[in-house]
Amino acid sequence: MSASGHSRTDAQRGLTRKIAQRLLEALPGLWEVLLGAPLWGVMMAVSALAALYLRNGAETSHLSSILVLFFLGGLVSWPFALLLGRFGAIGRGRETRFAAFFLCLTLCTIATTAVLFALDYRIFYARWHAPFGTGTWAYQFTFTSASAIYQFVVMGIRLYLPLGFAALAVTSLWLTCRMPKQQR
Repeated sequence: MSASGHSRTDAQRGLTRKIAQRLLEALPGLWEVLLGAPLWGVMMAVSALAALYLRNGAETSHLSSILVLFFLGGLVSWPFALLLGRFGAIGRGRETRFAAFFLCLTLCTIATTAVLFALDYRIFYARWHAPFGTGTWAYQFTFTSASAIYQFVVMGIRLYLPLGFAALAVTSLWLTCRMPKQQR
């Protein structure tokens, strides 16, 4: 093996070590997860309730299902958003830390809630789908899930407005202020 082959491998190992170290530094504390996740879930459910109330007085036969979906989406997404946000924020300035938390909370919360919606959607349609593991089943699973995620993005995201956006901004700012710039 040439000298450049060894240095490339050493460089890759060094990068892997740096990423692993940064991930370890970014790990949130147990209490941040145990207290933050339910709180974020409640904020997302309240956001959905407020949006539904403003649009139609919260008159829907699926109100409890929607609130549970948004609560679980917030609950499940919090640890991932916190880890990724801290990973991007370590050693950065205030604006970058805020952007990292804002972006990660937004994407993780929407993605997690959309996936939970897709799983629920899939459970409903499963009785009409082919047996598990077949090619037809894989096709049906893929397109049913993709359709559900698309529907959530088109119709569900607006339930995060206006309260969810405000909660997102305040939470991102709070997380930014809690994390010192020189954490490394």
